[in-house]
Amino acid sequence: MIKISHLTKEFSGQKVLDNLNLDIEKGQVVALVGASGAGKSTFLRSLNYLEQADSGIIDIDGFQVDFTKISQEDVLILRRKLAMVFQQFNLFERRTALDNVKEGLKIVKKLSDQEATQIAKEELAKVGLADRENHYPRHLSGGQKQRVALARALAMKPDVLLLDEPTSALDPELVGEVEKSIADAAKAGQTMVLVSHDMNFVYQVADKVLFLEKGKILEQGSPEEIFRHPKEARTKEFFASYNKQYL
Repeated sequence: MIKISHLTKEFSGQKVLDNLNLDIEKGQVVALVGASGAGKSTFLRSLNYLEQADSGIIDIDGFQVDFTKISQEDVLILRRKLAMVFQQFNLFERRTALDNVKEGLKIVKKLSDQEATQIAKEELAKVGLADRENHYPRHLSGGQKQRVALARALAMKPDVLLLDEPTSALDPELVGEVEKSIADAAKAGQTMVLVSHDMNFVYQVADKVLFLEKGKILEQGSPEEIFRHPKEARTKEFFASYNKQYL
C-alpha cells in the first residue's frame, strides 16, 4: 500500500535520515522508537513535506512523489493522504471542538457545512467527546484537546495517520484516554505511523516496530521480537534502560 524508498535528510551536513526504506501494509500500525535525535519526528515530518527531504520517493497506492522534484500540487495531494497529529494539539483557539474538526472537511475536501457537521459529530463521538462539541479549546483538558486533534485528523479519512508523540505534552492521568482513542482507531483499520516514548503503548498497539539510531533503521520486527528478543547490541542497550515489568 505505502512504499517509502531511499528517504534522506541532512541538517548542517549531518544525516538525520540515512537512506530509509519502509513498506507499510493497509491497516498496519508501525511504531518508530529510539533515543531522542534518532530521526523519528523528522521521518514523519518529511513524509508529508513539513520538512523537505533531500531525496526519496513515497508511493501511496500508485500515487508516487519524488521529493527531489515535488510540485505544489503533489504536496496538496500528499497532505490529503497523510493526516498528522502533533504533540501540541494545534487547535484553533477561537473555534469550538466541532468547528475545529469541520475546518479541513470544508476547506480541503470542499464539503458542505451540513456534510462536514455530520462527519465531525461522528468523529467526536468516536473519541468520546460528543458532549464537548460546542466547547472552545480553553475549556478542554489537554487530553480532550488531543482527542479533538485526533478526531480532526481521522475525519479527513487519511490513507495514513501520522502521530508524533501524541501524549508527550499531557499530564500522566490524561494519557490513557488519548491512547484508548488511538487504539480504537487502529482496531477500526486505520493505517498509522506512530512515534512514541510510551513503550507499553507501543507494545500493545503496534504491528511492526522500527528501532532508529542516527537516522538509520537499525532493527525492525514485531513488538515481541524487538522488545523481548532484540538482535542488535544498541537495541538491547536501549531497552535495558526501561523497566521491563510492563512487558
